[in-house]
Amino acid sequence: MRIAIVHYHLRPGGVTRVIQHAVSTLRGSRCQVAVLTGYLPDAESFIPGAVHIAPGLDYPQSGTSGQTSSLLIDTLEATARKALGGPPDIWHFHNHTLGKNIALSQAVYQMALRGQKLLLQIHDFPEDGRPANYHTLIENIGEGNPALLAARLYPRANHVHYATINSRDRAFLCQAGMPESHVHLLPNAIDLGHIKAMQTTPPNESERLFVYPTRALRRKNLGEFLFWSAIARQGDRFATTLAPTSSADRSSYLQWVALARRLKLPVTFEIGRTSPLPFPALLASATAITTTSVAEGFGLAFLEPWLVGRPLTGRDLPEITGDFKTHLIRLDGLYRRLLIPRDWINLDTFRHKIKVGYARWLSAYMRPETKQAAELAFKAALQGDRIDFGHLDEALQQSVIRRLKSSTVMRSEIRPARLFGAAPSKSVIIRNCDAIRRIYGPAQYRHQLERLYTRVGESGSGKLAAISGEVLLDRFLAPDRFYLLRT
Repeated sequence: MRIAIVHYHLRPGGVTRVIQHAVSTLRGSRCQVAVLTGYLPDAESFIPGAVHIAPGLDYPQSGTSGQTSSLLIDTLEATARKALGGPPDIWHFHNHTLGKNIALSQAVYQMALRGQKLLLQIHDFPEDGRPANYHTLIENIGEGNPALLAARLYPRANHVHYATINSRDRAFLCQAGMPESHVHLLPNAIDLGHIKAMQTTPPNESERLFVYPTRALRRKNLGEFLFWSAIARQGDRFATTLAPTSSADRSSYLQWVALARRLKLPVTFEIGRTSPLPFPALLASATAITTTSVAEGFGLAFLEPWLVGRPLTGRDLPEITGDFKTHLIRLDGLYRRLLIPRDWINLDTFRHKIKVGYARWLSAYMRPETKQAAELAFKAALQGDRIDFGHLDEALQQSVIRRLKSSTVMRSEIRPARLFGAAPSKSVIIRNCDAIRRIYGPAQYRHQLERLYTRVGESGSGKLAAISGEVLLDRFLAPDRFYLLRT
């Protein structure tokens, strides 16, 4: 089979890693693969000859409108034929719904109308916390109509299949009307190389190091990581790996850096940039790997620690980790919520922030504000007489951390009481590692891709139908999924 894998660019990031794994695992298979992209910063990271530049695929430059969808289709088809020696049997698009290049979103719909066999892999939904993307799409593709936008973004037909990286996204698409037979779970491949984790030097227990492998976006909930550093025992150290690049995320990040310095918290920022250790060895040097994120797509941070023999601690995200627990991967060191007494913050201020933030959230998606929905979003943060720290915004989180740093009495009221309790047994670490390599390793990924391409290739053509964009929005905008850190 001739397969054309298409993405806007191949800059370092999650989708690029997924494409790299696909190309490397399919080498020597019965699939002939060509990657079409608009920008390639590092050709050495791919097999020679695998990547081909298709002008017009990258994000349009600021102030330009890009090109038309028909011209982009012509470019894609010509580039693919030259790379593969003939037209692709299957087009495998990544994140075509994101709205970063309107011409690509339109091109995919036009190709579906023409009966091209498509595999549309969605890593990030515009309906899930990306209102600016959604606004661009509904304005340029949906003509202001959510139903029309959904019909064009998510064409439903025999020859169009979808791949999601977690079961939540698959369920949401199916609930919106996509046939279950055409939405496939395709989790990311995981491969940290051949580091022998269990033979690395055990960390010094008297000087524990907690590493948060993250590019510290707002949704990564960096304040909660600093919360734990503020009540750490003597000798504990904390480190994050990378800084964010977007202006909004960077502004929040710099506030946390300033607070950590002001309170003399034992935190090192951007250790991934300054450390001479490669990433796997950096993880292996930690006592435990930590995550405090309030929203994830696939959730590499929940799996990679076990591959280097290190335990995981921090915040659980059941809608993501549920997939891992189904395979009996034990994540016992995670907590569902970080609960503090409600009277530690001004509850009226918090309620108002939720009301305003959620109303803006809904408005950005052309949804009306309702008092009932805002109250549900507020109540989702509460549990009895306590409140979840992760639901607070930066200002409220900072006020709590400042008080906590100066009061040892307050620390007895935190639930859970500590970030890291007893380390898992060596047998648990080994079993988790073995399960992750078996289920998410390159060999399994190759098998899943080949099976999926075969399924798409054998599909007959059919007329396009629509799914319900309103149902999809309902699922992603549910009040219990709202966090101020995502606004």
